[in-house]
Amino acid sequence: MDKLNDISMKTSFNKFLYIGFLLLGLYQATISKDFMQATASMGIGLAFDPFNPEQKWNDRPTWQKAVLIIHLALVAAMFGLGIGLTDK
Repeated sequence: MDKLNDISMKTSFNKFLYIGFLLLGLYQATISKDFMQATASMGIGLAFDPFNPEQKWNDRPTWQKAVLIIHLALVAAMFGLGIGLTDK
């Protein structure tokens, strides 16, 4: 029971960090127009798995995989945008 409580606590904390870094990245991209900082913030957000971090990738539901892959694609697109807009 202790391990289950520890996992749910960690997952809840990870969700807050994940959402925080996601919102920070969106702010940096839309308001500040600093795409490289937004890329870094959103990329760091991926380190904090908002779902069960103990669950293996193959055991995850498809919708969780889709959320993480789309997030990664947005980070890659933002990186390309940041490189392209600052290229002189």
